[in-house]
Amino acid sequence: MDSTTATAELGWTIYPSQGWEEVSGYDENMNTIRTYQVCNVFDSSQNNWVRTKYIRRRGAQRIHVQMKFSVRDCSSIPNVPGSCKETFNLYYYESDSDVATKSSPAWMENPWIKVDTIAADESFSQVDLGGRIMKINSEIRSFGPVSRNGFYLAFQDYGACMSLIAVRVFYRKCPRVIQNGALFPETLSGAESTSLVAARGVCVPNGEEVDVPIKLYCNGDGEWMVPIGRCMCKAGYEAVDNGTICKACVSGFFKAAQGEHKCLQCPINSRTTTEGATNCVCRNGYYRTDSDPAQMPCTTVPAAPQNVISIVNETSLRLEWSPPQESGGRDDVVYNIICKSCGSGRSGCTRCGDNVQFVPRQLGLTDTRVHISDLLAHTQYTFEIQAVNGVSDQSPYSPQYTSVNITTNQAAPSAVSIIHQVNRSPTSITLSWSQPDQPNGVILDYELQYYEKNQAEWNSSLSRSQTNTAVIRGLRPGTIYVFQVRARTVAGFGRFSGKMYFQTMTEEEYNSSIQEKLPLIIGSSAAGVVFILAVTVVIIVCRRRSSDRPDSEYTDKLQHYTSGHMSPGMKIYIDPFTYEDPNEAVREFAKEIEISCVKIEQVIGAGEFGEVCSGNLRQPGKREILVAIKTLKAGYTERQRRDFLSEASIMGQFDHPNIIHLEGVVTKSSPVMIITEFMENGSLDSFLRQNDGQFTVIQLVGMLRGIAAGMKYLCDMNYVHRDLAARNILVNSNLVCKVSDFGLSRFLEDDTSDPTYTSALGGKIPIRWTAPEAIQYRKFTSSSDCWSYGIVMWEVMSYGERPYWDMSNQDVINAIEQDYRLPPPMDCPSALHQLMLDCWQKDRNNRPKFSQIVNTLDKMIRNPNSLKAMTPLSSSVHLPLLDRSTPDFSSFSNVDEWLDAIKMSQYKENFSNEGFTSFDAVSQMTMEDILRVGVTLAGHQKKILNSIQSMRAQMNQITSVEV
Repeated sequence: MDSTTATAELGWTIYPSQGWEEVSGYDENMNTIRTYQVCNVFDSSQNNWVRTKYIRRRGAQRIHVQMKFSVRDCSSIPNVPGSCKETFNLYYYESDSDVATKSSPAWMENPWIKVDTIAADESFSQVDLGGRIMKINSEIRSFGPVSRNGFYLAFQDYGACMSLIAVRVFYRKCPRVIQNGALFPETLSGAESTSLVAARGVCVPNGEEVDVPIKLYCNGDGEWMVPIGRCMCKAGYEAVDNGTICKACVSGFFKAAQGEHKCLQCPINSRTTTEGATNCVCRNGYYRTDSDPAQMPCTTVPAAPQNVISIVNETSLRLEWSPPQESGGRDDVVYNIICKSCGSGRSGCTRCGDNVQFVPRQLGLTDTRVHISDLLAHTQYTFEIQAVNGVSDQSPYSPQYTSVNITTNQAAPSAVSIIHQVNRSPTSITLSWSQPDQPNGVILDYELQYYEKNQAEWNSSLSRSQTNTAVIRGLRPGTIYVFQVRARTVAGFGRFSGKMYFQTMTEEEYNSSIQEKLPLIIGSSAAGVVFILAVTVVIIVCRRRSSDRPDSEYTDKLQHYTSGHMSPGMKIYIDPFTYEDPNEAVREFAKEIEISCVKIEQVIGAGEFGEVCSGNLRQPGKREILVAIKTLKAGYTERQRRDFLSEASIMGQFDHPNIIHLEGVVTKSSPVMIITEFMENGSLDSFLRQNDGQFTVIQLVGMLRGIAAGMKYLCDMNYVHRDLAARNILVNSNLVCKVSDFGLSRFLEDDTSDPTYTSALGGKIPIRWTAPEAIQYRKFTSSSDCWSYGIVMWEVMSYGERPYWDMSNQDVINAIEQDYRLPPPMDCPSALHQLMLDCWQKDRNNRPKFSQIVNTLDKMIRNPNSLKAMTPLSSSVHLPLLDRSTPDFSSFSNVDEWLDAIKMSQYKENFSNEGFTSFDAVSQMTMEDILRVGVTLAGHQKKILNSIQSMRAQMNQITSVEV
């Protein structure tokens, strides 16, 4: 309230009526104002009151009153009595509403509350009046706390001659302000003059509190004080206009964390695509580690080491090299040594065993030299020296390396590990044994030492054998003999094997066995005569047809094994189910591992028989390695245990860089486990889908070559896989593909819920991957594996697309019977698609051997130009191709549905942000637009651009029809 603003009578209440009087007057600036005056100094016992109108509180807790007044000096008044005063009193009365009357509240100190007695600093006299000099006093008083809705003020005169010139009623507040990065609202002062009222600030948009909640305190004078806490612009924003605004970093700049610092320009080899970036994304081919700060430039992988020098000393080797010419922009380059043992046979190169020693170490070398020992004698090795740095793990490509080939000197072979008794009679024993684990050269022959158990070793006899079998004759019936065998190379004899004890039959045992087998011998003789006649007829027929029909793979194998030209040391797969006791097969082919050496880290999946985990294997004297662990679920039957371990019996017979490696089994404790090498990138189909379009054709062909090499090895060992598919190929961190899941397809139960496998002739068959003769007649051969390999080729070149798409299994069977075949995937070279079609020949005898497939792929890798020719849609192949028609864009209601249909849904937000939300806009997109949207993978760019071209053609066709 301010009485000086009144333009009419104030209308305040006066008591008594002959006391205060409202009159017009002038202020110090000679402005007309309404005032109240009183001057009853000659009458004693004055008690004159004037009361303001009702004043609303408006939330204030403390009220301030400014009074301007003038007072006559009592001494300047002639004959004034002693009751003359030069002061007056200020009162207030609280009320929730305007209820005052002329008599209420009562005109006395109670119920009124006295604020203060107001005295003038200076008074005026008659002389001042004559000289028109105004002496106006101004006093401010405050009171509180007040809590009612409003109040009245009253001024009491008790004998003064004075004029109440102006009354201003107000409260104090702190104004709305932006301080320390926060907005503080208008805040009223407290109830006492010393009160501090806390106000919580709100950070400006895109600001964040630091450490403690931000506050300011409003004091009794309406001033902000005691700031606590502050707000700072969050990551991606910088402060401008003295901290009142947090502005987004412009494109090409970033701010990694909250703080007062400004946005920084992107470091080299990085960029931003939007405003408000918290970091700059590395350009293609460049990376950062998790520990690299955001302001650090993006770096790339190093080049290969240079100038390798190798010094061979018998079974040890020293390698030295120079650092790579390009370090990738980093100073944390280290080196890994990959050791591969390369046999002279067809098995190719395999990784070195854990017994090979590297000094100072094999991985993470900081120096450019290494000493390698405990190599096998007379063995060819390939050593790859990889250069890696902090970002190599983030690159999808294998590290750059330089390789060197060396051959160690020959040495005596290691000992034969085990001797088997094949047959016995009263005077002879037939024995066989395995080749030494370390032949250390070509095995020339074997020497067998034997003697009766109850005789001295010096009285032993010796026998030589060119093969790993021998028949020892001239023995005594019913006698236990001690046998030992050793192998010989050009370097000499190896150590004898451990002593093995075998007993000849007694005459009684022999005669008894003859009597038991007599009916069988007679029956076999008769059957033999029939068989000879049948074979004679077959030979005659086959000779007549030999000019018209090529030899089958079975004829090849029969000739291979019967001609006596088996390669020395060549292993042949032995079906573990031919063992009377399957556990014996496990013991022979799989290494038993102590459970204490195995540490399970986490579950990574579920298999046919239980969980699949990742973990660590640390065996005595060997370094700890990462492994995959298959466990047999609790409550298993004996048959389930046998079937579970049969995979280990199968896998343990294989040793090839493209076949999953068995580390061993745990059978003597629970749970039963199969432990294999760990493949970091998982199954091939999932890996390809996750990296769609990221590999070159040569890289894909390299993967296919590895798979074919593994299948060639299995074929050479006379093993048929039956379930070859991309889901059963595992990929390690170096993109090496390895065949896995051995023997499981034969155990699939009829009630399995996996839709991949369909019932057929009493078993489950993966229809989309299986050759037609295997579906119809359960005829599984290496040729049916070849058909499956063709499907795997199609999966790889299509980056994990489902073969035959969404066709039903029955439709797939019908299409194959009608000679339809899968079309080439997008950007598939014609040479590769032709190889697929060769694998899908209806006559299995016309399909290529895996050795031929490996040779064909090797030629493609050596001559990349052969992969540049793409298969056109109208390719003149001899077999009709299935057609997966282009999606009709008119069937989609929006752009998001179209992206879903072409499996590019990950770019929905990109298209929307760039304004490509209609088919008209999308159909006009160019390659530059696709790049601007953020599609950087070449495969994805081609897929989207091809679909846009089809969309454009369909729209033009619709337009022409409408016209």
